[in-house]
Amino acid sequence: MPSFGVSIAVLSLVQAALVALPKARELTLPARLHGPWWALVPAGSIVVVIVVVNFYAGSATALAWLALVGVPPFAALALAVLVRGSRPVWALAVVPLFALAWASTGSLAGESAALALSGLGCIGLGWLLVSVVPAYWLKLGIYAMAAIDTWLVASDLLQGPNATLTAASAGALPRLHVAHFGSAQMGFGDLFIAATVGCLLAASRRRQLQAAALAVAFGLAFDLLFLAVDELPATVPVALALAAVELRGRRTAGQ
Repeated sequence: MPSFGVSIAVLSLVQAALVALPKARELTLPARLHGPWWALVPAGSIVVVIVVVNFYAGSATALAWLALVGVPPFAALALAVLVRGSRPVWALAVVPLFALAWASTGSLAGESAALALSGLGCIGLGWLLVSVVPAYWLKLGIYAMAAIDTWLVASDLLQGPNATLTAASAGALPRLHVAHFGSAQMGFGDLFIAATVGCLLAASRRRQLQAAALAVAFGLAFDLLFLAVDELPATVPVALALAAVELRGRRTAGQ
């Protein structure tokens, strides 16, 4: 079992990979589904999950089952058409990944397979969000998600519900609602924000790779804070990477 430092570094690298993986792809959805209100989803997902789990612990199991049912189809969609180099036949890779995650629960191989499924599923979800929300509003939603996540961690409001959610499972089936690797873990939202930023920036490969590189730098630097604290908002490095890329873009445009 790798040390916590190695484990959390791997999860931070996975976040950066999710920023880099999505390709430019337009998903055509009905016009009635478009609107800025969907930008509330990133921040709202944290608040709703924490409130529901805090008041009804049994909801954590329901969320585990929801992820188990929902993640694989979205992961298949990502492999088929949404990640760079994707091919329709790649969607079939979801089957062996799920089988490995199920058969090797608790091992690094099983955790890696489950992590891959969850991350790919987040790319599918991220593209749906990017396809219905104006970019300006979605960026604000991403920053709001990181701000709320920070406030919840700093206020000790996240730890209890998060522990309940992490301990939940869908029986002996893979746990796809949390990201585990070795002795470290992240929430599903931490993967979701990274995948969404990647989808948002996919139209410009240069900006996307810049954001991925910054996510690595900010994420690994942020991980050093675990020497002093036990829990950190892993959404922050990704939001900072997006903000840095946006700021650089505005400065370049103004020259």
